[in-house]
Amino acid sequence: MLTGRLPQQGRTQAGSTNQNYLFHLDNLSVEYGSVKALKSVQLTIYPGEILFVTGPSGAGKTSLLNVLGGHLAPTSGKAILPQERNSKHFVSTVFQDLRLLQKKSCEDNLWLAYDSSIYNSKNDFYKEMTDLARHLQVHDHLNRKIEDCNGGFKSKVAMIRALLSRPTAVLADEPTAALDKDNSYRLFEVLNHYNHKKGLTLVWATHNKELIKQFPGKIAHLDQGRLVYSGHACFI
Repeated sequence: MLTGRLPQQGRTQAGSTNQNYLFHLDNLSVEYGSVKALKSVQLTIYPGEILFVTGPSGAGKTSLLNVLGGHLAPTSGKAILPQERNSKHFVSTVFQDLRLLQKKSCEDNLWLAYDSSIYNSKNDFYKEMTDLARHLQVHDHLNRKIEDCNGGFKSKVAMIRALLSRPTAVLADEPTAALDKDNSYRLFEVLNHYNHKKGLTLVWATHNKELIKQFPGKIAHLDQGRLVYSGHACFI
């Protein structure tokens, strides 16, 4: 199994943030009316990092991923995002609701990721699609309609579609919630391979402590909207 990289970038000698970051949140807060989902979050994510976002339900994990994906504007503070700094960057988000077309087949949903500007041909796309489907053990059922698939199968299709867009970063919100242990590990092994081979940055919101223990990465732990720990997973 290929393992992911932990980049050596970090703080400069003066203590300021290295400008080679991919994402940078500066004193960022998000409020929904009277609800404070995120409170004064300071977070920097560098290219090639694997970051697990942890915390109890309601801690702000989904809000954080939505900010990083550009789907949610902060109420205060600043969010500097790769897709805004450089048009070559693409950030793909796998939402909790997956956002698949229920009446379409799995393969039709995957073809939505095809972009002639990033693939040499449709044959190249099809090869990558079938390779990923085989690794995640869904290749024999790509003709099945999404509405006829179980939650775990849908999660795999959503993740394959995200990877087929050849993103700079993938933001995944509890993607293994509907998967058993073996399938969770299989999915993360694929993502870990993309991290190692292609420098994919991965931000993964999860409650799965056993998964975190098995793979190299960092954690950002939220509690009641505050980032209470950011660093290596030493206390998991």
